[in-house]
Amino acid sequence: MILQTFTLTLASTHPIQASASQLRGFFATKFNEYTLLHQHNTNHLIYRYPLVQYKIIESTPTVIGINEGAEVLKEIYNQYDEINLGANVYEVMERGISVRNQEFGLADEMHTYRFATPWFALNQENYKRFYLAGGRTERAGLLNRTLTGNILSMAKSLAYQVPDRIQCETDVNIRKGRQKDINIMTFTGNFRTNFLIPDYLGLGKSVSRGFGAVLEHSRPRSKQ
Repeated sequence: MILQTFTLTLASTHPIQASASQLRGFFATKFNEYTLLHQHNTNHLIYRYPLVQYKIIESTPTVIGINEGAEVLKEIYNQYDEINLGANVYEVMERGISVRNQEFGLADEMHTYRFATPWFALNQENYKRFYLAGGRTERAGLLNRTLTGNILSMAKSLAYQVPDRIQCETDVNIRKGRQKDINIMTFTGNFRTNFLIPDYLGLGKSVSRGFGAVLEHSRPRSKQ
């Protein structure tokens, strides 16, 4: 399956210090008429895989549009000269644009990815299971199954029917933090899977707010 992606990066006269949630808030407020930008419809949350996702990648504000989301970004990406992020206003000096058609779906071989932003993997029920797990092997199994479920959920929302079994192997570390004054546990590190995922698409919870962005490790070049 081919996905069209539109990737927008923003740069100002000085380093932009903001969160992915603040970036999302700017676009959601500025262009409220586009429901894909904020996942709300007449005050009701739209429960589906976000087709527009907001990230801070190595201190760079980044917005990813997928299929219909890519079309929305094409319409609005240059309709502002400054961005309000929290208490700060940044003049937009440069916009980076990348429009690509990318492969998505089950692969014949394993691919290695890293989480470019923390993976918010566990809901409340699985959080308890993780802490009650008897050892490292049991915890790894839970995370592998969770990641498989994340990929299946993403595929279903993008209308891709998975023809065979998805395999996942995680190699991650726990990272504790806070979100909306609540303690949360996320994970950083790598994973391998037999599934092709375009760079910076998100997996897990709170994808639209920047969590779980993936980046494929560069493949070694074959010798000539």
